[in-house]
Amino acid sequence: MPQDAERMRSLVEFKGKLEKRIGKLEAELKDLQGTLETVNSILLEKGFKRADIIKEPPLRETAPSTEEITIEPEASAHEPGISENVIPLKTATGELLAVLYLTENSLRALPAADKSFDINTPPFTHFLLERVLMKMQERDNELVRTGQLSPDRALSYSIVREGDLIREIFVKNVDSERARELKSSIRWTLEKMREKTKLQS
Repeated sequence: MPQDAERMRSLVEFKGKLEKRIGKLEAELKDLQGTLETVNSILLEKGFKRADIIKEPPLRETAPSTEEITIEPEASAHEPGISENVIPLKTATGELLAVLYLTENSLRALPAADKSFDINTPPFTHFLLERVLMKMQERDNELVRTGQLSPDRALSYSIVREGDLIREIFVKNVDSERARELKSSIRWTLEKMREKTKLQS
């Protein structure tokens, strides 16, 4: 009987681990499906060549907003004692686009030294800013409004620029699920921007 009880206890623990793993995989699948849907919608819009995309004003002509604020270098610099995961973002052919620095609750994406990404090059504004970052921020702001999230835990982001060139994408209050989505979205955006830059050169 003691052996049976021990075996049952082990099976229950194993069942719990399986359920936890399945939950994580389901959450990741949900994130990937959401990103895929967004990408599909962008591709459809590009295929139809909607006029509202063409007429979209460049960011430099608008009043400063969250995504345009240039933060001081020390605000996003690596702080001693904080562990970072360093992830290279590459094209399908292995070309380095940027380096991603992930901490427990923040994300920094720095373009590769040999790359120049203009903030006005599609699909940066229409996809990464409006469809991904702004939507995440809007969801958190709504949670703050309804009292489900404290203001200091809401997602915020900044784009560090030198003129129109992107020097850093900094996102604060990022959980693991959003980090996966942002990693995929930033890589896809930069790859498409790189392709457009090559065509124009």
